[in-house]
This record gives sequence, structure tokens and C-alpha cells, in this order.
Amino acid sequence: MTDVNGVELGVFIFFFGLVTVVGFAAARWRRGPTLLHLDEWGLGGRGFGTFTTWFLLGGDLYTAYTFIAVPAVVFASGAMGFWALPYAAIAYPIVFLIGPRLWSVSHVHGYVTTADFVRGRFGSKSLGLAIAITGILAMMPYIALQLVGIQAVLTVMGVKGSGLAKDLPLFIAFALLAAYTYTSGLRAPALIAFVKDTLIYLVIIVAIIYIPAKLGGWGHIFDSAQASLAKTNPATHKPSGSLITGDMTHWAYGTLALGSALALFIYPHTVTGALASGRRSVIKRNAALLPAYSLMLGLLALLGYMALAAPDVAAAVKAAKNPQLAVPTLFDHVFPSWFAGVAFAAIGVGALVPAAIMSIAASNLFTRNVYKEFFRPGATPAEETRVSQFVSLLVKVGALVFVLAFDKTLAINLQLLGGIWIVQTFPSLGFGLFTRWFHRWALLAGWAVAMVYGTLTAYNQPSPTQKHFGQSIANIPLVHHTGYIALTAFVINMIVVLALTAIFKATGIPDGVDETGHSDYFADAGEPRVEELPELVAE
Repeated sequence: MTDVNGVELGVFIFFFGLVTVVGFAAARWRRGPTLLHLDEWGLGGRGFGTFTTWFLLGGDLYTAYTFIAVPAVVFASGAMGFWALPYAAIAYPIVFLIGPRLWSVSHVHGYVTTADFVRGRFGSKSLGLAIAITGILAMMPYIALQLVGIQAVLTVMGVKGSGLAKDLPLFIAFALLAAYTYTSGLRAPALIAFVKDTLIYLVIIVAIIYIPAKLGGWGHIFDSAQASLAKTNPATHKPSGSLITGDMTHWAYGTLALGSALALFIYPHTVTGALASGRRSVIKRNAALLPAYSLMLGLLALLGYMALAAPDVAAAVKAAKNPQLAVPTLFDHVFPSWFAGVAFAAIGVGALVPAAIMSIAASNLFTRNVYKEFFRPGATPAEETRVSQFVSLLVKVGALVFVLAFDKTLAINLQLLGGIWIVQTFPSLGFGLFTRWFHRWALLAGWAVAMVYGTLTAYNQPSPTQKHFGQSIANIPLVHHTGYIALTAFVINMIVVLALTAIFKATGIPDGVDETGHSDYFADAGEPRVEELPELVAE
């Protein structure tokens, strides 16, 4: 590691140290009598207002996928990478519809996870377990994507090597993350999100003004990007991409946008951030305010074109055969070392916030819907919290396995792979908030069929650098187009659910007991039934 840029690394370490201090200090921020309760450790006391929730959800939703993976796809294939913009626009109306209802029913019944709601709504422990397992599984590649983001900036700063020396800084970073998440729970990423967003907005505003001026203007950037994308890719013998989606990519573009929109708010980490808010109106306001982040997403995607327009940057990234390095390499070549360090810190902190929330969400699913449901029904709130704290550490180890085992040249596949699985919970969760017509066994069967189809189809997709799980796009059965596997699996899921529900109801197969009531979905803070959540007593 003789070629390490000391200034960049020093600035990066400074901000990393700052957020670590903030993370540990968060344990005392607006805390109740004890943190040994999932309402406190896992949901931050369920009392965040609009301002805090906006930063928390923004830090939760806009991850290293935003800063590293999306520009990498734009760098590698052009306009296809911009599917992330319409998906955000489609997702927020869905959040506005289902978010407040989920908040209300969860606060009335003390639900901490999506699986808690599904079990209570459909009276099925098995269906609740399926939702929990899917959520945990989907979190693994998503957390891994955050690791890839940190790894990319470390690589560009010159922190390289082989074996343990190569990965040791990454392990140290996530050891610190694990430590303050264990100590402070959801309060840690909530506070760190303020630092993260300040850094990100600073960097992107400077980037869209400073970099085009250095590269000769936007016209030159787009012309250079088009010329580069039009060159034949040796692996596919076709052009790498273009500035406009072609006829062959329209279905892929549309299904990626729609499938990802369905997934956005049913991811466990997103629900965790929403349930931490103090009133149902907070979620409505954030559904209206959070699209402001989509502007930032579009500007970040343009960094992929900027990297193509900088000859030295494009050559270095292509030589490394790793598009994830496009944005870090661009910053390293264009910015002064001190500001490149700030930009790298923004990416690193931007990975820490969602990784913390994801690990908390996954551990809560295990504790509430596996450990307590099937092994320790009488577990106290303190015991639940201790189990969640421990499992949050194991979840991060699982994410490291994904990082070490999967090809990282197009890390966005890690996020899309999680999406294939989590979308299959939408019939139970998304539709379940509005209707209980679907039969519990039909939902379970549809989930199982779709999970098998989606996983096997994704497994059989190769890429130039990987034999399996190489991409999340595949041929759509009976349609002569390719599309996002998650949406195809979702259609199969719904066909099974609708058909079996009709059969089960016609044959009189008994359904589960719904423990929720109609008015539960409209309750708000201040009502007696909402205030009847378990008392927090120091133990």
C-alpha cells in the first residue's frame, strides 16, 4: 500500500471517526428509561418527527447503490442506468397509500416487523415465518452492496493488497459499525444520517458545477459518453449502450422501474424507518418530501457520463474491469486531494447509515418472528433486545460472505437480487393492508412458487465475469422480451394466489383469524389504544 494518497485517506478517516463518535453518543439521544426494549433499541422510541424521519428515510433509501452502483450502470451501459429515477417516482405514491395504514395498525398492536403484521392479519405463523425469512435473506445482498461502496473508495485511495491486507480496512469499518449499532440501535443511523446528507449534498452540488467546467461542458460530456458507449464490447460484440434506450431495452427498463417500486417500501429497513416515526402524518409528509432526493439521484447518475468523458478516468476504470470504480476514480482525478477525501467520506458514511438500519431490521425479524415465535414465546422485552443485538452482528458477517462470494463488477445486481425476493412478500403485506380476501395458504403457496422461480432464474443468468447470478434480467415466459425477474415472479405469485384462494374458499378450507380491526388502520398518536404499547421499564 505504498501508493496510498495520505491526504484523501486522512480526511476519510477523520469523518469516519466523527460518525463513529456520533454513533456511540446516540445511545443517550432522546432515550427512554432503557434501551433493552425493541421499541427503543430497534425503533428509536417510536417518536421521530418529520425532520428526523426525512433524514432517516433518506439515509435508509439512498444507499451506496445510489452513489456507486447507479453511476456504474450508466458508465457501463448508458441510459439503462436511469431506470432508478422513474422507480422512485412510482414508489412514493405507493408509500403514501400503504405507509400510514401500516404505521397505525403496528402502533395499535405493537408490531415491530412486517412479519408481525402478516402473522396477525392472516392468523398464520407459517406465513409470518416466510415473510421474516424473505426479509432477512433480502437484506444480505443489500448490506453487501454497502460494503462494496466502501471497498471501492478504499481501492481508489490506494488501500490495496492481497488476502487479509486487502479486506482488513473493510472489516475494521464494519466492526465499528457493528459496535455502535449494537450499543445505540436505530438512534445511531438516525443521527449519522444528518452528517451523511450534509456531505452528500455538498459533494453533488460541487460536482455538477466543478466537473463539467473541468471537462469542457455538458455538451462535450454527452458527446464523449455517446462515442464511448457506441464502441463494440468485446464480450458481447455489441455496442455497450447509448444515451437513449433502444427497442430491445424498453421492457427491461420498464420492468426494472415497476418491480423496484413495488419493493422499495416493503423492504424491512424501510418499514423500520417508517415505524420509528411518532405520527402517521409524518409518513404522509415524507412521502411528499422524499422525492426531492430523486433529483440528487439523477445528478449522481450523470457522474457515470462524466467518467466516460474523462479519458484518464475511463481508461483506468476499464483497465480495472470494475465499473464500481467510476465515481471514486472520477473524484480522485478531478478534485483536489482534500475534497476528494470529503467525497470519499460522503460515500463511506452513505454506506454506513443504511447498513446499520438494515442489520437492525433483519435482526428484529429473527428475534420477533423466529426466536420468540417458535423458541421462546415467553421472552421478555430485554431478552428480545439482547438477541436482536447479537443477531445484528451475525447479519453483517452474512453480508461479508456475499461480498467475498459474488462478482462485484456490477454490484447493482446485489440490490436487484434482494428485490427479486422481497417483491414476493407484496401480496401479503401491500395488499394485506387493504383486504383479507386472500387465503393464507394461497399466499404461502404463491410466495413459495415465486421464490423458487425467481431464485432459479437468477441463478441461471450468466455475465461476462460470472457464471451464476450474473444479472437480474431474463426472458419473460410467453413474451418475446426480457424483463426484471422480480416482476415476472410477482405475476406468477399473484396467479397462484388468486387461483388457490378461489379454490380454497369454494371448498371451505378454513382461514386464519384476523386479530386486527377496520379502525386499527386509521389510529393515530394520542388515542388510548395507540398509547397502550408495552411500558418501558428499566431492567
